[in-house]
Amino acid sequence: MELQFEGDDLKSVLNRLRRAQGQISGVIKMIEEGRDCEDVVTQLAAASRALDRAGFAIIATGLQQCLTDVGKGLADGETSEQMKARLEKLFLSLA
Repeated sequence: MELQFEGDDLKSVLNRLRRAQGQISGVIKMIEEGRDCEDVVTQLAAASRALDRAGFAIIATGLQQCLTDVGKGLADGETSEQMKARLEKLFLSLA
């Protein structure tokens, strides 16, 4: 299933991913500098939340597209129940 993002949705997901990328770079720098453990963990938690939100936005877009046109979301030879199980597995992997 290929995701098709609308302009604002694409911008939002990319911004979240770039924010997480910057936060992860910050965590690496903090560790290299020997910064306080609590500060490092706080920054790492922020990066994790940014990735979670981006992931949920991607999954939500995929679900919306699948519900709009179930036939297009199916892989070759896949039933709608198999697609549902596949999407559920993806969704739960983010939890």
